[in-house]
Amino acid sequence: MIEREVKRPPEFVYPIDEWKMIETGFYRDLVPQAETMFAIGNGYLGMRGNFDEGRPVHQPGTFVNGFHETWPIEYGERAYGFAKTGQTMLNVPDGKVLKLYVDDEPLYLPTANLLEYRRTLDMQAGVLDRRVLWETPSGKEVLVESRRLVSFQHRHVAAISYRVTVLNATAPVVVSSQLVRTGRNAASDFDPRKARGFGDTPLVQHRGDCAEQRILLGYKTRNSGMTLACGADHTITTECPYLVASECGEDMGKVVFTVNALEGEPITIHKYLTYHTSRGVPVDELVDRSERTLDRAVHEGFDELVEGQRAYLDDFWRRSGVEIEADAAAMGRPAGELQQAIRWNLLQILQAVGRAEGVGVPAKGLTGQAYEGHYFWDTEIYVLPFLTYTSPRIAGNLLRFRHSMLDKARERAAELHQKGALFPWRTINGEEASAYYAAGTAQYHLNADIMYALKKYVDVTGDTDLLDTAGVEMLVETARMWADLGFFSERLDGQFSIHAVTGPDEYTTVVDDNLYTNSMARLNLRYAASSVTWLRQHDPDRYKALVHRTGLHEAEVGEWERIAAAMYLPYDEAKGIHLQDADFLEHPVWDFASTPIDNYPLLLYYHPLNIYRHQVIKQADVVLAMFLLGDEFSLELKKRNFDYYDPLTTGDSSLSASIQSIAAAEIGYLDKAMEYGRYAILMDLADIGHNVSDGCHIASMGGTWMVLVYGFAGMRDFDGNISFRPRLPAGITRLRFPVTVRGHLLDVAIENGTTTYTLVEGDELTIAHFDDEVELVPGEPITRTLPA
Repeated sequence: MIEREVKRPPEFVYPIDEWKMIETGFYRDLVPQAETMFAIGNGYLGMRGNFDEGRPVHQPGTFVNGFHETWPIEYGERAYGFAKTGQTMLNVPDGKVLKLYVDDEPLYLPTANLLEYRRTLDMQAGVLDRRVLWETPSGKEVLVESRRLVSFQHRHVAAISYRVTVLNATAPVVVSSQLVRTGRNAASDFDPRKARGFGDTPLVQHRGDCAEQRILLGYKTRNSGMTLACGADHTITTECPYLVASECGEDMGKVVFTVNALEGEPITIHKYLTYHTSRGVPVDELVDRSERTLDRAVHEGFDELVEGQRAYLDDFWRRSGVEIEADAAAMGRPAGELQQAIRWNLLQILQAVGRAEGVGVPAKGLTGQAYEGHYFWDTEIYVLPFLTYTSPRIAGNLLRFRHSMLDKARERAAELHQKGALFPWRTINGEEASAYYAAGTAQYHLNADIMYALKKYVDVTGDTDLLDTAGVEMLVETARMWADLGFFSERLDGQFSIHAVTGPDEYTTVVDDNLYTNSMARLNLRYAASSVTWLRQHDPDRYKALVHRTGLHEAEVGEWERIAAAMYLPYDEAKGIHLQDADFLEHPVWDFASTPIDNYPLLLYYHPLNIYRHQVIKQADVVLAMFLLGDEFSLELKKRNFDYYDPLTTGDSSLSASIQSIAAAEIGYLDKAMEYGRYAILMDLADIGHNVSDGCHIASMGGTWMVLVYGFAGMRDFDGNISFRPRLPAGITRLRFPVTVRGHLLDVAIENGTTTYTLVEGDELTIAHFDDEVELVPGEPITRTLPA
């Protein structure tokens, strides 16, 4: 059950184009959503889709992944073990600003007479273009064309091409190119999903240098001690006479081009931007790095950046692109709507992870500050499946990043008097930053989520080196935590029970024996035991190193196996369903019929205790366990569980619709699978959660890929065995996508009642189509029919 209206912004403003996101006019009320829709980034550096002129603006935004300030979490009543230090990703100096004046009058979109306006996010080229034809009050027609990119090939570089042409007259033209610290964080005193505001600026300026057409600024944060250097350099090309002046002040540098514009003669300015951050390198050294980066960018030129961007995107779409066709009449929706939305979702994932090296994936990517720029379990469960099958190098990097936090996870476990390691529910620097333990620290399942992602990655890629080095150490410490957290219950005839935990559903907290948690813990324990055993038998030297690092005793492995075999999975015989937790059915069902549609999400309108006393679900919990561990549930049991829990699920979390869609598809509820799938695919473009202005829902976007591949194509990959059971919902006529399995690139195309499997790269690959084994060799497509 998801009570939401799917309402895209008006098509006459945002027409459907399968490879572009287009805006055909300026509308003040659409600015907040458009700033997210036209955001660009590369996983390290991100820029909201703010206008070149710097205003109007809903939330100015330029972000560097992992660059944050810390602050003491304040409690009315503090208790032992509560998180102490908050972390907030900061808005860094904005280099997007290019203010235009003609006849000393500014271009200001809300009041300008715009004869033409078009803004385009080109998803093939990875650039944001804008074309504006402005008629000034004196009748001069000024064509303004800009192109903006954040480079994937050069992690620290962004660039803007800005061209001004006075078409029908001469005129004095001024372009003020700025690098300015806005000082604003997108804060809220009420909505817990938004970021913290700061009374004093968290950035203290240490450098401010201007020379010719170059600006360099250097900062250090007040509390976290992180350092930042950013810079801008320019070139200008024109036949018009011009002067250039530069100026640096407190928190701002600007280069001003004063031009006597000739009729029809373009003025082209290329602006190169760079950002460097560190947890320990002095500001001066980062400024030196910025100098070198700008030197290289200016030398190579804007056109080369554009070519490199296109080459990177071409490779991405070859490995990751999904093609979908729908019968517009049958769907009652515009042709190409789903294709455009899916490509936009996948591009946003890339822009959140492409160069996220040594950092994680913020919940909003680099499109906004909601959730403080924190990393959650979303990465492992919703984003890593897509990356594992399309960009395994990035997936491996993200798992190594989790391993880099292991020491702090050990410290957190010790603080809570637990053995092993406990990874933080939300974090940037590895420390727990959740001030609400009931829906934060209590979500111990995060440990198992990370290990689940590790197992899937190793099974699919064959990268046992990562497992044998970083992975197995995490497995040992997380298994120790589970063994210590639970107990063998006499009341349950010796079964292993885990109390006082919270599952994925944050509307049901601090419960005993959450099914999802116990099921995932069992997988974690089994995988730890088998991985350690394999290492001891096949690589004695690495095993000895593991023992040295962890103090592992061989008896622990047997204990993990015993616990996994005895794990309690609550089940109600009368209803024939798994219980979300041991006492879930003791609560009354929420009164959905009397709940106004405007009172969703419930967390903003009801006290947590009101919610916790009822059977009401924020996001899929039991249903998520059935998907992730699908080989442990019969189809009949999946149907009974889904039928019970689906009506209780509000969809107040953007993470829910995709999982509900996949489960519905497997059970055979194809209409419901399509309904939920469309919710997931259009989560942001249709602003279903009414908060897209705060940034993209990156995990939900990963979920859209899973809807198509795991849901409609029916792919399953238990223990690395790849199988497909395709079933397209009514209205979907064609689905095609690539996946990479242990170095083999497999193309899957479903249409006209058949599925064609083509091995594009690699030697031989064995998969299953329904219950039939299919042996693939390069260049020889195999087509199988779909059962009725």
